[in-house]
Amino acid sequence: MGKFLRVNLTDGTIKEEKISDEVLKMFIGGRGLGVKILYDELKPGVDPLSPENKIVILTGPLTGTAAPSSGRWCSVTKSPLTGTIHDSHSGGYFGPELKFAGFDGVIIEGASEKPVYLWIHDGEAELRDASHLWGKDTHDTTDMICKELGDEKIKVACIGPAGENLVKIACIINDKHRAAGRGGHGAVLGSKKLKAIAVRGTQRVPITSEEAFREAVRRALDKIKESAVTSQSLPAYGTAVLVNIINEQGLFPTRNFQTGVFPTASRISGETMAETILVKKKPCWGCPIACGRVTKVPPWSPYSGEGEGPEYETIWAFGAQCGVDNLEAIAKANYLCNELGLDTISMGHVIGTAMELYEKGYIKPEQTRGVDLKFGNVEAIVELTWRTAYRSGLGNDLAEGSRRLAEKYGAPELSMDVKGQELPAYDPRGAQGHGLGYATSNRGGCHLRAYMIAAEILGIPEKLDPLTTEGKAKWVITFQDLFATCDSLVLCKFVTFAFGAEEFADMLSAATGWNLTADDVMKIGERIYNLERAFNIREGFKGRDEDTLPKRLLEEPMPEGPVKGYVVKLNEMLDEYYNLRGWKDGVPTKDKLKELGLDKAADEIGV
Repeated sequence: MGKFLRVNLTDGTIKEEKISDEVLKMFIGGRGLGVKILYDELKPGVDPLSPENKIVILTGPLTGTAAPSSGRWCSVTKSPLTGTIHDSHSGGYFGPELKFAGFDGVIIEGASEKPVYLWIHDGEAELRDASHLWGKDTHDTTDMICKELGDEKIKVACIGPAGENLVKIACIINDKHRAAGRGGHGAVLGSKKLKAIAVRGTQRVPITSEEAFREAVRRALDKIKESAVTSQSLPAYGTAVLVNIINEQGLFPTRNFQTGVFPTASRISGETMAETILVKKKPCWGCPIACGRVTKVPPWSPYSGEGEGPEYETIWAFGAQCGVDNLEAIAKANYLCNELGLDTISMGHVIGTAMELYEKGYIKPEQTRGVDLKFGNVEAIVELTWRTAYRSGLGNDLAEGSRRLAEKYGAPELSMDVKGQELPAYDPRGAQGHGLGYATSNRGGCHLRAYMIAAEILGIPEKLDPLTTEGKAKWVITFQDLFATCDSLVLCKFVTFAFGAEEFADMLSAATGWNLTADDVMKIGERIYNLERAFNIREGFKGRDEDTLPKRLLEEPMPEGPVKGYVVKLNEMLDEYYNLRGWKDGVPTKDKLKELGLDKAADEIGV
């Protein structure tokens, strides 16, 4: 759309800005552009919850076009959970509507004294009072804004009570059920008293070469139809199709990663969901895959409710991580996270951490206010979700994330995190490359920086031996760079099960007229990954010291299942990874940064 908004919440000013073609060609949009903006504009050492931090809400050049699975947007900020540069992505309908309203993104700075929301519509923008919305959940907030503005087609991204209470695992919810989930972005908006962003527009996203774009999109769609994952598995069972697959491989983290096998996993699988609580499939805007699920727990259940999800990661977090195999209770916890504005991965994970702390005597019964924190307690996952959002009792400690929780109660080794962010639903002892991806992730524990499960378990784009370390460093870098570009376009990661850099280059070139190759696309991804790393180094991260995994995964062999006896052999991969990256002990060299056109970073942190 060629325009960005800069909103200063301290003085209430809003102005339009253009970003140069030179910068856009180097960073595209979305994740990459957000990193560039924050690297240039944030002073090192800024408190993530202070007015000096900024948060950037961004689309990509393909958002709202015919490109498959382009109904996405992302938020980029300095995370209050990790202190790293952090991007968080969401689907639904909000991203395209922001484009249709006339803008590619919003740079938010400062902090308001009273609650406000931002209303963007067909090239216009204004801040409105949100005092009456403060304290409301995300569903009520969305409905009240649509009613107030007189248009039910308005799309709203907002925070719930968790964000208002500065919970470090609070997220931003759009379209009531879609989350920019990880890293505490909801708390950043809460600290700025920005309750919501509402968008509505009728403009069309311009395409430079319509015919070439149509042809590129057609080729991409053909690839999606040819892939069994994107044309069969995900449409049939959603992301929860992975529950049985990962459990059978012995990688389904159970009871806070004490093992990788959950005996009753089938009770919480995608197949069981389809037979019990599934109402219908629901795609995001412009998506041919339609992995989204709408579910309903019947009114006679103690866990009655309805909404979208739960996704695979959520099922794992409230399920195996906590020793729970009750799908209705897991769905209820998921609905509550969406209403209260909580990251389901971190929320379920941190409850599992608390359960092991309780099991081992670090948390005493008198500290739980009547909640039995034993693994498998179904009621606990629902009750503690509420308490975390409102920072009530033990929930106040859970609100700080697993690392701070485990440190407070004297057992830091029980936090299964990387760089302060809770690990997701794959035990890397049975997928060595995936373990390297976790360790070297710039935003903290994350499966979506380098989804090596694709190659090591699912055989996409080719089957790798998951238990060997040989050659994994190169694979991880390829995934990391490709995904950095994907996140900047901003497309759904699931398209990478079907196509990659060549299709990205073709669609982007036709849309913008830039004439990029697949190699160019990978180079852009490498540039973004290096600038993220430079941001973190400038913030005081050391590199190798933080590129590690919890001690349990490095030193305690998997106790049972198909990968019994294995640990992650991280050191066998890390030096090769740094060599291939052109980094020294996890810090980019001056030569590498200059090669990528990152001269400012080269001068500031390059070795």
